[in-house]
This record gives sequence, C-alpha cells and structure tokens, in this order.
Amino acid sequence: MTVTLINRPTGFHHVPAQGAIAELLAGAKDEVIALSNLTPAGPAFGPRDVKHGVRYRAIYPDTARTAPNLCRHLGAMSMAGAAVRTMPLVPMNALVIDGQVAVLPADAANGSVAVLRLSSVVITVLELFERVWPDSVPLAADDLPDDTDLSMREREMLRLLGLGATDEAAAAQLGISVRTVRRMVAQIMHRLGARSRFQAGVKAADRGWLLDRAS
Repeated sequence: MTVTLINRPTGFHHVPAQGAIAELLAGAKDEVIALSNLTPAGPAFGPRDVKHGVRYRAIYPDTARTAPNLCRHLGAMSMAGAAVRTMPLVPMNALVIDGQVAVLPADAANGSVAVLRLSSVVITVLELFERVWPDSVPLAADDLPDDTDLSMREREMLRLLGLGATDEAAAAQLGISVRTVRRMVAQIMHRLGARSRFQAGVKAADRGWLLDRAS
C-alpha cells in the first residue's frame, strides 16, 4: 500500500501509506476530521491516534451502529475523546489535518491514498464536512449496546408500537412504565442512527427486528 504525496504543482512521490498517515496524525496540533464510508482504502484515524489537546471529529454510516465490530470501534473512538456521529450515507472518504492537509483515496486497485496540500481541495472537503456535521446523529460511548440484537421485550415493544399502540398501551401490555418505554425507544433510535420514530421503524424493519416471534 502506498500514499501519494502531492505538495507542489510539478510532481509527486510515493512512500509507505501506513507510516506516512501515522506521521501526519502524530503531527496534528489543532483538529483532525474524518469522513468514512468504511471502504478498506479509505483514510481514517483510530482510537490510538487520538491525543490530548487536539480536537477529533468523525462521521460514519448509520450501519456502523448495528455491526458488532464497527460499533465497538465507534465506542472506542468516543471513549478516546473523539466526537463521533453517523448519517445514512457518508458522501466520501476523507481525512483533513489541521485544516492544511487532505488525505483522499487515490487508487482503489492498489489501496493508495493521496495527500494534498492544495488549499482549494482542503477547503472543499472541510466545507462538505461542516455541511453534513450538524445533521448527523451524535454518538456517545454509553449509547452503544452490549450486543447489537434486540431483547425479546424490545422486539415486543416495537411490534406493539408498529401496530399503532400508544406508549401508555405498550407500557401496560409489557408491564413497565411509560418512561421505560420512551427510554427504550430513544436507545433503539440511537442504535439505529434514526432521527424519528418513523425512521427507526423503517431501519428496524430492514434489519428484521419487527418480525413476529415464532409461536
């Protein structure tokens, strides 16, 4: 794997990608931002790259919340101090360091990435990031479940609500408080990266969470 360093109009050269990106991250002094659609060739930073005194922000797809390995990774990022958010579809893979260097995929065939110091490219990536950041869903370490499946009670609650039951009716049916029902719904919305109950229902159905229990 290589990284293409483009820092002047007249040319570029190749160096080992892993070490080069790690070196760039180690030199960060202000802020590191990342857009990741989780493709293997996409540049990114991990929990071990997060250091004190530097602000870190990252946006991932909503699907990362319900994939076991990925949700653990997001939790580790959050615990390390990075601000992590998710959205339905991340528009690109990109890493920007200190508002001066942009790291982008270069060639998917060989896994290379391009490191550009062109201000026009850096500004474009930053503007895209800032445009989607406010609409993405924040994630905290304690938002992540111990596992990614639903409990039987959560499934039954979703089934009742899907049939049109009110929070009060679902609470009575399940023998729990209305407050507990609403807390469970909020937790499921966090896990799915949903912005509304309707969207949560659609995402839950896509994952087979609303299937009736077998008799």
